Amino acid sequence: MNALTHLSPAELDRLARKRAGAKMGWYIHALVFVLVNAGLAALSALQGQHWAVFPAMGWGLGLAVHGVVVYLSLQNFSLFHTLLQRERQRLETLRDPW
Repeated sequence: MNALTHLSPAELDRLARKRAGAKMGWYIHALVFVLVNAGLAALSALQGQHWAVFPAMGWGLGLAVHGVVVYLSLQNFSLFHTLLQRERQRLETLRDPW
């Protein structure tokens, strides 16, 4: 049984918006990362230096962590609802054994 079957349409909409917002936040972060670091790389190249790699590495680490957090939060939600559904079923059998 799917963990989302007991959600009302309003709850599904709220959940979909939350998940889409988390993904969109990462996409915007990635776009800003690319644009800013492209500008920094161009500025660094015009100066004949190679310093732009350092902000890119630091920010890239932050972007990677952001992506992992978004991915795990979406996965953990699914795990949470699976566990919640199992617990509801267990409590239902304890409440009404017949």
